[in-house]
Amino acid sequence: MPRPLIARIDGHALSHNLSVARARAGQRRIWAVAKANAYGHGLERAVRAFADADGLAVLEVEEAQRARERGWSKPILLLEGVFDPRELDEAVRLDLTCVVHCFEQIEMIERRPDPAALNVYLKLDSGMTRLGFAPVDAASARQRLGAVAGVRVAALMSHLANADRRDPGPCSVQVQRRAFDRLCKGIRVETSLCNSAALFLHPDLGDHWVRPGIALYGSSPAGSPAAAALGLRPAMALNSALIAVRKVPAGAQVGYGSRWTAARPTRLGVVACGYADGYPRSAPDGTPVWVAGRRAALAGRVSMDMLSVDLTGIDDAAVGSPVQLWGEHVGIDEVARHSERVAYELMCGLNPRVRVTDALSDPD
Repeated sequence: MPRPLIARIDGHALSHNLSVARARAGQRRIWAVAKANAYGHGLERAVRAFADADGLAVLEVEEAQRARERGWSKPILLLEGVFDPRELDEAVRLDLTCVVHCFEQIEMIERRPDPAALNVYLKLDSGMTRLGFAPVDAASARQRLGAVAGVRVAALMSHLANADRRDPGPCSVQVQRRAFDRLCKGIRVETSLCNSAALFLHPDLGDHWVRPGIALYGSSPAGSPAAAALGLRPAMALNSALIAVRKVPAGAQVGYGSRWTAARPTRLGVVACGYADGYPRSAPDGTPVWVAGRRAALAGRVSMDMLSVDLTGIDDAAVGSPVQLWGEHVGIDEVARHSERVAYELMCGLNPRVRVTDALSDPD
């Protein structure tokens, strides 16, 4: 009998969330972001579920190759471009669109011996100060790329630092939008600016391509409104079971550091899941855990392979009772908020030892 911890991925939920993003995007086209193994959901599943997207955005050439091998024939965007000149040949072979964000990448392209056709997205820094050409360098970068045989600048792009907020500030969405518009002025080329948060919270931002990521996997890109209020469905459920149930007297201290103390005689359940599996060790007492159809509360510090829950009011819970750490019964955003983490970390942080399988659910 295997350990009962398992992550179930709902492909219908992924497709549904894409349709929600599509409704928000209107006439704009969608790059479905599937980097980091589709945020822990599995790239192969994403290729199937996002079939109606206009393109797929990944991080590495290897991910792009896997997508092509699984039958993805639409455009693929390399979000950070190539890391080595040798990857350019593979990018051409796989018909990839490469982000170019620095002069070193331009030099790689200029030095390639084969002038085969290559589409690029020129990334501009509109205020996030991470990747992209500074405003003073943008024109030079565009001119150098335009002088290389076979290279076509297909779009200008940038990334928003504070799309999850509506308040004004020195690097607000509005400030970055104006900076990006200045950089694009007079250039007849497509643009791409919006991520998930911008798509849902700033519908007035207009560009040709949007790049939703976290929303496609059922998490709210801003915390509020909640995912369900946005029409999103959780695509990942982390399920387990109770492997022990015991009664402890009032005053009993539980777990490493004796952090939790029973205020009364209490039934405790031990769940087969710990921080080595990807559950946040930072989760405090009271973090919700779904047990046998009702909500229980985390009791004590999360261990490497186990965690304990207070079974007060769940009298029928027994060894083998089903547990959900996050999913449709306990939102991943809620667990992340309790743990002072973000849903991205929980999704991407599943340990490979956690079995992952497809969920059985009905399509829309």
